[in-house]
Amino acid sequence: MIRELDTVVLAHDLEAYGLTQGDVGAVVHRYEDKETFEVEFVTGQGTTVALLTLSHHDLRPMYAQEILHVRALA
Repeated sequence: MIRELDTVVLAHDLEAYGLTQGDVGAVVHRYEDKETFEVEFVTGQGTTVALLTLSHHDLRPMYAQEILHVRALA
C-alpha cells in the first residue's frame, strides 16, 4: 500500500513532463480512494520538476534492495 510521504517509482514514461520509467518521486498527498496520489518529482538540489496527480497504475513502491540512479534532464 502506498501512503503519504512514501518514496515511489514511476512505472512508465511521462514524456510530456520529461519523466521516465524508474524516476523516483515522493507522495505528498493520498486521496480518499487510496488509489490516487499527488506525487512530486525533484532534482538533486530539490527543485520541483513536476507535481502530478497519478493513479496506483502509474506508480510502485520503492523496494529496500533497490539503489537510486542519477540522470540529467533533457
